[in-house]
Amino acid sequence: MSQDSHRSGNPLADRRADYAESYAGARDYAAAADLMRQAVELAPGWTLGRMRLAAFLEETGERDEALSLYRAIVGQDEADPYGAGLKLAALGAAPVPGAPPPAFVAGLFDQYAEGFETALVKRLGYRVPDLLFDAVMAQCPEERFARAMDLGCGTGLMGERLRPVCAALHGMDLSPGMLEQARRKRLYDHLAEGDVALAEAPDGALYDLLTAADVLTYLGDLSPVFARAARLLSPGGLFAFSVEADDEAEGGYALRPSLRYAHAPAALAAQLDAAGFVLLSEWREELRRDRGEPVRGALLVVRRR
Repeated sequence: MSQDSHRSGNPLADRRADYAESYAGARDYAAAADLMRQAVELAPGWTLGRMRLAAFLEETGERDEALSLYRAIVGQDEADPYGAGLKLAALGAAPVPGAPPPAFVAGLFDQYAEGFETALVKRLGYRVPDLLFDAVMAQCPEERFARAMDLGCGTGLMGERLRPVCAALHGMDLSPGMLEQARRKRLYDHLAEGDVALAEAPDGALYDLLTAADVLTYLGDLSPVFARAARLLSPGGLFAFSVEADDEAEGGYALRPSLRYAHAPAALAAQLDAAGFVLLSEWREELRRDRGEPVRGALLVVRRR
């Protein structure tokens, strides 16, 4: 097994890791760290095991050792599929990157693809597709779109809302697992795997609607996305997206402990203007819940000049 497999490949190490997770579930992080340390000693090349050990050490206040583990992981694999560099940034031990490693985002969503909708909608009260669709239709209640692209389409939750009002609907996502779930729904006329900041129309034609539902929370600097959206849209086309909102974010965005980004809508308005967009609406809403707490966000609809 590769060192980045979710299991270590050592049965004894895996068993101790399972016990560690049980103790962590009971909030006994000292016992969890002790058992995970034993697991990592048995399987020293197991990256995810070291990531989990670092997380438990954070909980027990052993910050320096946790940081040392995160730094070692980043140094061994520049692809950083488990987001150790993001953890360093979230802990204030490294600069906040403008974007997370693509391997981290793809792996994160591949891991949750199978049960994603149940977890997000039923347990976390996820509302973004409905809210974003309402924001779009408030601007053009009678309109039917000729061509739309759902950026970061995931399993197709936004696509379910868009399909009845779109003659042609395309989707793009970084996660193969998510795309497979979307493909089963038969909502999209075309699906592609890729980075939303590099999105292309399969036939080179322009769109009259782009959406990004709960996607830009996984990017810090949104300037490349806005520039790409302007290239993909016909004049007068709409771009609707959601962000987690933080009006005090220095530099326009901040990395939260959840490893998602929050953005200052005022800073986004300036970036959108520079990219050739006119702001039509900004709604502030509760987007979902995280650990029992509401996650506040903004839903923006802009038009390409």
